[in-house]
Amino acid sequence: MKVLANNRRLAILHYLKQTHEAAVWDIAGEIRLSFKATSKHLGILYAAGIVEKEQRNVMMYYTLAHSLHPVTKFAITTL
Repeated sequence: MKVLANNRRLAILHYLKQTHEAAVWDIAGEIRLSFKATSKHLGILYAAGIVEKEQRNVMMYYTLAHSLHPVTKFAITTL
């Protein structure tokens, strides 16, 4: 999948695999990327069905999607 061919997105997935859930600010700080760029990468992952999102007050929280394509699931488990 082309979506997984980006090191920043792989770093996001690795972080979500460890934390199970994180706010955009936390993810941005962990991967040392701006809030705006992190949000853009998360939007791409969300559009591909790889992450799920939930808004709480003003913060958006992300988790790995529960139902993933087998190839995507394999790629994430090898992170």
